[in-house]
Amino acid sequence: MKELILVIVGAALVNNIILSQFQGLCPFLGVSKKTDTAAGMGAAVIFVITLASLVTSIIYKCVLVPLDITYLQTIAFILVIAALVQFVEMFLKKSMPSLYQALGVFLPLITTNCAVLGAALTNVQKEYNILFSVFNGLGTAIGFTLAIVLLASIRESIEDNDIPVNFKGSPIVLITSGLMAIAFMGFAGLI
Repeated sequence: MKELILVIVGAALVNNIILSQFQGLCPFLGVSKKTDTAAGMGAAVIFVITLASLVTSIIYKCVLVPLDITYLQTIAFILVIAALVQFVEMFLKKSMPSLYQALGVFLPLITTNCAVLGAALTNVQKEYNILFSVFNGLGTAIGFTLAIVLLASIRESIEDNDIPVNFKGSPIVLITSGLMAIAFMGFAGLI
């Protein structure tokens, strides 16, 4: 149990997929204007990464390795991720149309979000078993959600501040993201 908690904390804080590995920056910068939208994207990513970690781990261990076709892992993983994103998209369109509209183009872009594929490939690279893969995926997704919601809340807070003209918009968001990355480096000695 202790090892599973360390995997989650390590994936969420120490090796944060966005702030330490710089994967998944497109939705991180694009969807972080409102906290509600960022939380919705985070929930969708939690579902997709956790389930993708489970399914890709099973496919890798039970199909690709026994058949000695591990060179097809990237293609297989992308197909699994695309199917899961389609499921999330249909679910949100039917049950939460306002969130579906707010996420817009960024929802189908979860398919090409390198954070999702990166989590699946990290599970293979670190040779995690299926249980550890799921917990690493969950930790990665929690870290993604934490980072995007933090940035959204900071962006909402500084929206009405007196920011120099040259720093308004993207420059202040990138500076804020950089400062967040530096702050997350403080977790490096945690594990």
